[in-house]
Amino acid sequence: MPIFDFDAINLGHGSGGILSQRLLNSGVFDVLKNDKLDERHDGAVFELPGKLAFSTDSYVVSPIIFPGGNIGDLAVNGTVNDLAMCGAKAKYLSLSFILEEGLPMTTFWQILSSIKMACDAAGVQVVTGDTKVVERGKGDQIFINTSGIGQVHTKAALGWSSIQPGDAIIINAPIAAHGIAIMSLRSGLEFETSITSDTCALHHTVLQLLDEYGDALHFLRDATRGGLASVLNEIAKDGSHGIELLQKNIPVDEQVSGACEMLGLDPLYVANEGVFVLLAKAESAENILRSMQSNGWPQAAIVGKVVEDHKGQVIMQSSIGGRRVVNMLPGEQLPRIC
Repeated sequence: MPIFDFDAINLGHGSGGILSQRLLNSGVFDVLKNDKLDERHDGAVFELPGKLAFSTDSYVVSPIIFPGGNIGDLAVNGTVNDLAMCGAKAKYLSLSFILEEGLPMTTFWQILSSIKMACDAAGVQVVTGDTKVVERGKGDQIFINTSGIGQVHTKAALGWSSIQPGDAIIINAPIAAHGIAIMSLRSGLEFETSITSDTCALHHTVLQLLDEYGDALHFLRDATRGGLASVLNEIAKDGSHGIELLQKNIPVDEQVSGACEMLGLDPLYVANEGVFVLLAKAESAENILRSMQSNGWPQAAIVGKVVEDHKGQVIMQSSIGGRRVVNMLPGEQLPRIC
């Protein structure tokens, strides 16, 4: 961290004047340095061949630093993953900060460093952005907006219209870790745990699967707010399909399951930041699963299938043999989770 002549963000850092330039030049521009950002322009000019995907998201997670990550790498990974669910590799990001007066520079530097590391890991560049400062008490330390542009894989044909009865439903990793990692720090709900957020970039896996299996992949969605249950209900609610879910196949780490039970939460509805839901041709499902398990996702699992029965509903067969409807989450189970 460079030596600044201020210990915390103040309103002058949003003025566009000398303090703004000190913050940007010694901080943001230096850490995230690349040829396009070095232009110091309000926009970026570039060329990308082929079909493109575009996504934007805002991050207001509380607390801003949590086990396994912080709001910075969460923002980068979140937008990279949104593009990955379109079958695209993220190339360029915009990055906008809303900073609250009083945010310690050490905290801002930690977040900025995490953004740099997440960008390097994902192979993406921040090429433009913005910084605003609000009065103390008006911004909860820091909010971040990221937008991303990526190149769509030539074999990607992902979407609602590609879903077929019989499609296998595959997830790459155990569910609910991110939401419980956040809740473990919330006031009045603290408990000792080694649970960490699952935040990570998912596009490497998605692009590899597209390389290997192409049009056998029908639909992708990351299970963030609302968790696995919400994604599956979105698929079913168009009325064209039903979903059969097998509870015994859904991976949940033991500590996460215990924490959910303690807090009265259903892990099916708890947010994730490193879990995606893949619908794929039934005849390719086992091969896809083996590929995922041998390439960094040992707990990947086939958790259900698309059916023609009970259209519009997600029905889960419980571990003890019963069946129940898994409805859409009626409200906000865990606010400020991403």
